[in-house]
Order: sequence, then C-alpha cells, then structure tokens
Amino acid sequence: MLVVLKGSAQEVGQEAARIVAGAVRANPSIVLGLATGSTPLGMYEELVVLHRAGKLDFSKATSFNLDEYLGLAPNDPQSFHYFMHSNFFSHVNFAPKNIHIPDGAIRKDFSAHCESYELAIKNAGGIDLQVLGIGRNGHIGFNEPNSSLASRTRLKELTQETIEDNRRFFPPGADIPECAITMGIGTILDARRIVILATGKSKAAAVAKAIEGPISSSVSASALQLHPDVIFIIDDDASYALAQRDYYRRVLELTKKYTPEKLS
Repeated sequence: MLVVLKGSAQEVGQEAARIVAGAVRANPSIVLGLATGSTPLGMYEELVVLHRAGKLDFSKATSFNLDEYLGLAPNDPQSFHYFMHSNFFSHVNFAPKNIHIPDGAIRKDFSAHCESYELAIKNAGGIDLQVLGIGRNGHIGFNEPNSSLASRTRLKELTQETIEDNRRFFPPGADIPECAITMGIGTILDARRIVILATGKSKAAAVAKAIEGPISSSVSASALQLHPDVIFIIDDDASYALAQRDYYRRVLELTKKYTPEKLS
C-alpha cells in the first residue's frame, strides 16, 4: 500500500487523474472501475481537460461504476447515471456500449441483475484500475459497516449516517434513497489495481482506520490492506489522524527518488 499525501483537494484530483491517464495510455483497452460523489469530481475535470487537449483517448476503454441508488431512473438528476454522464462521459469519447452502471430503476429480479453485472465484469476481463472514495464510516462503494469482505454485487440497505451524508446532494425535503446496488468488497478486491481518494477532516478518522487499523468488516475500506496494489491519495485534512503520517511522507519521497529512471 502506498499513501500519497497532497496539500489540497485539488492536488488529490490532479494526482488521481495523472494515474488514471497514465493507465489509459499504457493500455487503451483498459477496464476502469469508477466512483461518484464530490471527492472524484476534480479527477474527472482533469481527465476531461486532457481529453479535450487531445492527450487522452477513451474510445477503446470500458467502465463499470461502483454503485447506483435503487429507485432512481437514469435520467433522475440525483442518480449516478446522471452524475457520470454530466460530469464525465458526455465530455469524453467513451463508446456508449462500453459504459456500465447498475440500473437503479429495476423493480424485480434484483439478484439476476446483480449477477449479470458481475458476469459483465468477468466477460470484460476484470477491472484493471478501480477508483474509490471512502465514507465517514469507512465504507467503500455502498458496503456499509459489517459487510462481508467476500461480498459481491448486491442490494445494500444504507445506514442512517450515510443517508444523512447524502442529503446534501438532494433538494430540500426530497426523499433520500435508503438502498443501493453496489459492487461488493470481494468484487472490488478483484481489481488489479486500486486508487482511493479522500479529502477533508470528516474523512480523517475513516482514513486512519482503513490504513492503520485492523482489518475488520466494521470498516470495509480496511479490506484494502489485503490487496497487493493500492494507492491512497489524501489531502492534509484527511491525513491528520494518521499516526504514521511523517513515515508515509518519507516513503513517498523515497519512491520518487528511486524510480526506474533514476536507477538506470
């Protein structure tokens, strides 16, 4: 696990975009796992800038989104379909057939839909690079506390804390979804590489538990300690609860110093 400390939320987005862009250039047919929410917005903005400048081509890439609210149609302004298209897909050249987002409008056959999503990921060759955010209670995707670390794509009831956190994205008085379709922790851990972003002091406790705490289903992000290739990109505010913050800074400087270019 590599912990990358940045001075601001903007720098977090820029670093995440740099990693994603590098991965796409190295493998134009890459399979990306994508996240929504306020934290990755800066990353999407940077990727759009690179694409518009002719420096990034998504025409052969495939994407799978982490989750979607159950009960919201794709054209609902609060849906993750709408978020992804308005903030990213409509500004770049992803082939529509290569974009996959769980269908929150389904009213039956939930298990079959979730199983077909898992199968689509498998048929695409698996996720090469998964982008994540983290909730205040340490969830990744909508894998709330006490989710199985082996879980797959499924329906998940949201905790009251998550519902209240999400309220800011909805109009005053609107009903907040209480359930979502989400990739499972096991699905996420199958990705070949994972990048997780966190900004703000409200995420600091969750970040510290995920990186330095024991692996526990009560903090689903702690399962990332089991993965061989994870990069946490966090700003100063999100890092302040880390007991070994200075150590992570030194490690980061060493990884910059001893790059293959430096050693050649």
